[in-house]
Amino acid sequence: MSLLKEPSTYTLVVGGSGFIGTRLVHLLAERSLPARIGDIRKSDSFPHLWSYCDVTQGETISALASGASAIINLAAEHRDDISPVSRYYDVNVEGAVQVCKAARTAGIRRIVFTSSVAVYGFHTHAVDEQGPFEPFNEYGKTKLQAESVYRTWAEEDPARTLIIIRPTVVFGEGNRGNVYNLMNQIASGKFLMVGAGANIKSMAYVGNVAAFLEHCLSVGSGINISNYVDHPDLNTRQLVEFIYRCMAISGPGHGIPRMAAAGVGHLFDLLARVSGRKFPISAIRVRKFCETTQFRADRVPEWGFAPPFSLTEGLGRTIRFEFVE
Repeated sequence: MSLLKEPSTYTLVVGGSGFIGTRLVHLLAERSLPARIGDIRKSDSFPHLWSYCDVTQGETISALASGASAIINLAAEHRDDISPVSRYYDVNVEGAVQVCKAARTAGIRRIVFTSSVAVYGFHTHAVDEQGPFEPFNEYGKTKLQAESVYRTWAEEDPARTLIIIRPTVVFGEGNRGNVYNLMNQIASGKFLMVGAGANIKSMAYVGNVAAFLEHCLSVGSGINISNYVDHPDLNTRQLVEFIYRCMAISGPGHGIPRMAAAGVGHLFDLLARVSGRKFPISAIRVRKFCETTQFRADRVPEWGFAPPFSLTEGLGRTIRFEFVE
């Protein structure tokens, strides 16, 4: 795959105030690569680079896209419990439509879009970029639809470059997602192992994901799609045992059967529907914990990228930052 040099104006990072976006802009700043942030939330780390941008409002993107050489779109609705569900379509699909419209108007020829491995759904084997595609929730469905929107944009002009990245679950310092929640439960002594833990979990450290996104600014041309995973994969028990060791805590002890945990999850789902409250336990979260979510990312080294951190280094850095130092 060739490396291209494009005019140096700035990279527009849509959703750049978030977890991955902030790390990416830090990296771009370290390498003296100009960037601007478009987000509905002001950037705490880079307020001087931030402008208000709502991907559902095309005029706010167009105002920032003029003068940009590339767009990296990280904006998304991704939580399991977004209500109404139409919000997934507004942000993830219509947002893609508006980003492409702004790119056409501004003459931008490179878009990097962060999709998700959620487009594949659950499978018992490692899945590569060819699928199969069986998204199980609105997030995965809308990410797959958004990919189609971006493909249409790229196919309109052979001079355009589209990079679609499908990261697995991303963790790191400052994140409050599923990996952090697992670490926090272990640190607080509230963790209870569900099932045998033999299911494999592909993960990605935010420092590596940010570095890969920056690398994608020089990869081309045409339409390029890659998963992103940090190898080697760990199964759930290996992950849990590693966290216990890093925290110098003895464990894990005996757990509970998966079916029993699923029943508890359904009970909390019912309570959520009745009360209108959101709970940290749900049937889908129990399922996601117990399912194998393993993915191949063979194209990452083919694109000439070597991650700066190993998976265990990323886990160790996160644990030290959040729970030790």
